[in-house]
Amino acid sequence: MLMLVLIGIVPTGITSLMVVNSYSDRAVSLRESNVRNQCDLLCNMILSEGFLDDPNAGTLDQELTLIGNVYNGRLLIVDDGFHVIKDTFGLDTGRTSVSREVIDCFRDAKGATYYDSRNSYIEVVMPISEQGSPEVSAVLIASVSTNEIMQTVRHLENQAIFIMGATSILVLIFGIILANLLVKPFREVTRAIEDVTDGFEDKAISVPDYSETEQIIDAFNNMLARVRALDNSRQEFVSNVSHELKTPLTSMKVLADSLNGMDNVPVEIYQEFMSDITQEIDRENGIITSLLSMVRMDRSADSMNWSEEDIGVMLEQIEKRLRPIAEKRSISISVETEKPVVAEVDAMKISLAFSNLMENAIKYNVEEGWVRTVLKSDSKYFYVTVSDGGLGIPEEQIDHIFERFYRGDKSHSTEIEGTGLGLSITRSAIILHRGVINVSSKVGEGTSFMVRIPLKKQE
Repeated sequence: MLMLVLIGIVPTGITSLMVVNSYSDRAVSLRESNVRNQCDLLCNMILSEGFLDDPNAGTLDQELTLIGNVYNGRLLIVDDGFHVIKDTFGLDTGRTSVSREVIDCFRDAKGATYYDSRNSYIEVVMPISEQGSPEVSAVLIASVSTNEIMQTVRHLENQAIFIMGATSILVLIFGIILANLLVKPFREVTRAIEDVTDGFEDKAISVPDYSETEQIIDAFNNMLARVRALDNSRQEFVSNVSHELKTPLTSMKVLADSLNGMDNVPVEIYQEFMSDITQEIDRENGIITSLLSMVRMDRSADSMNWSEEDIGVMLEQIEKRLRPIAEKRSISISVETEKPVVAEVDAMKISLAFSNLMENAIKYNVEEGWVRTVLKSDSKYFYVTVSDGGLGIPEEQIDHIFERFYRGDKSHSTEIEGTGLGLSITRSAIILHRGVINVSSKVGEGTSFMVRIPLKKQE
């Protein structure tokens, strides 16, 4: 509000000051010019009428008094002996007047004009001499008051102050009205945001008063949608983690209670139950390990351990480690490389990503199936494609397979071991490398995961 008032006052004040100063300078300059012209005429009349020889002769004495009254001023004539021979005020007649202005005029034979703004008067000093003669016979001094000019200036200043005051009041009133009109939609936005943020209500807010408020509301609604999605994801994640961790514990408790409730348990049954408990412990450990890997993946964007790695050798090592698992189900597994590919990667993370893809291809496969991993590269990227001839993924499930704890084919969920975290971890690792992962699949024919990763570290 203060800024609006200043915006209204400052230009008005500057304009008023310029107008008043311009008028004052112009009025004083015009008065000086008129007085000089009158003095010039008087000097000629003084010589032509012989006023210096006989000040009482002719009508010039009356003329001098009249001009003094017209300009509200005082006229003096000083002869070459520095005696005042005429004073329209009658105060210094016959006295000696020795001033710097008079001496300079006698010496230089030139007129001069002086303006005293503090005392509000103009003084004009004119030499009286015969035309063409360098000798100055006398000096005419005219002191003219500028009080009426100053009174006009003060009047203008008072009017300027009044105008600035009126302008300030008008600007203030207009500013208050305008501020209320402009701020009202934003108050509504604030109230709507306060109403929404407490409980994350499902409805979006809308304040379509101005295009600016619409843009703010659209941005807020988009942010709110993302927050809701994150909150839902968090709740779902907590629920899934609780369920996944609780299931093995429940199984172990049931097995342990069964053993405790039986007397004289045969060794075979005891060993069978303990074997089942061991499997559940391994399952629990696998879930915890996957969760820790996922958490480290989420937090390690700034702690990547970059190094140059031979991607072909890495894939062959993964294939060698997984081959015994594939052979149990008579699944052929192979790695094909066109040429050596060396890239800057985090070896642990990218190896875990490719291992998850190849292990999933084995898990979700058919007996005597196949898994093929192909490595290619160009000048900027390397490409890894992991394909299998297995079960395939239904089209409606493809958009969800990278979600945490998501298990694809429900009919096989209990048969195939896993936590539902592998593909989520894989995707996070690839994104940390500024890479891209795509999937294509057809039920009953198999699945292909296509990965593209830059050869060089991307900032």
